[in-house]
Amino acid sequence: MSRKLAIGIIGTGGIARYHAEAYRKLDYVEVVAVADVVPGRARQFADSLGLRDAQAFDGHEELLKLDLDGVSICTPNVSHHRTSVDALRAGKNVLLEKPMSVTLDQAIDMAQASRQSGRMLTIGFQPRYDPNMKKLQEIVQSGRLGNVYYVETGGGRRRGMPGGTFIRKDLAGAGAMADIGCYSLDLALNTLGHPRPLTVSAFTSNRFGTNKLYHPEAERFEVEDFGVALVRFENDLVLQFKISWAMHMDTLGPTLFLGSDAGLKVTPAGTGPWSGVWDGSIGSMTMYYDDFGGHTETRVPLIEHKINLFDAKVHDFAEALRDGRPAPIPGHQILIQQAIIDGVLRSAEQRREVSVELPASLTE
Repeated sequence: MSRKLAIGIIGTGGIARYHAEAYRKLDYVEVVAVADVVPGRARQFADSLGLRDAQAFDGHEELLKLDLDGVSICTPNVSHHRTSVDALRAGKNVLLEKPMSVTLDQAIDMAQASRQSGRMLTIGFQPRYDPNMKKLQEIVQSGRLGNVYYVETGGGRRRGMPGGTFIRKDLAGAGAMADIGCYSLDLALNTLGHPRPLTVSAFTSNRFGTNKLYHPEAERFEVEDFGVALVRFENDLVLQFKISWAMHMDTLGPTLFLGSDAGLKVTPAGTGPWSGVWDGSIGSMTMYYDDFGGHTETRVPLIEHKINLFDAKVHDFAEALRDGRPAPIPGHQILIQQAIIDGVLRSAEQRREVSVELPASLTE
């Protein structure tokens, strides 16, 4: 292309710095504008990164009046909806940090805005760029497992509870489910080809977050730090989903795919109290099946790589803009996991199984 892509960054928290650094590695991209609701913070952010020619705004509205090819939205969860819809209606393509939104209705509105504007809404799930995640998807979708009827996914940190905006229900919408659970759901749903959920039966609790022994902001802790759910899908598929920010256990176990011909056990990479969740790479994959008249298991060799997954996410968005490709991780896919999280919260509150209803036109 003859000119550089013009990119804006909305929100200047820690994650925005990673976006800016990733864009700076591309010679066909220029970060031309930054916005933050805190007066002066956008200018400070741009200058700290050497983006002295970038315009700085105290709010996203003025930034969206510029001639931009795309924006990275790195704001707190509560503002994902408004900022994304405003950007899409202003004719901007959007790379949005996870989770997609606070509520299901907001996610539906965002997907509709993307479709109506004809602009890209892609959600930032960098684990998809791990070649081993792609291998996992290839194995499951190849039919090697036969008819997949049961999946178990999720993860847990022995200790790993955030604070601030993450623990306020009005700002975050949900706790561990949205923060790290969305990665587990994306792992399973993307691998399976985004099946349609029908019902959810769930339980959540926050026994650690509301205890001063474990969290310094216990009195302000409003979301769940643990959750478990059984999700029923079309085609007689069930998913057990479990997640925890804190627990008296080292792990909640691996991700499992049970099929009529074979099973697959997958563990996340990483060690330590903050590991055990699907926000990074795969640690191991093992297939279980019958052969030669007996039980057989095969360790699937992992692909060694030095890919910076976060850079890959940002670069794929930029390349899609440059090449005119569709959204790398389109909002209509992530809408399905938002519906599941919404179902989990409703089911836990009502203490019963609930139905999941999604507009068919937005999930295709």
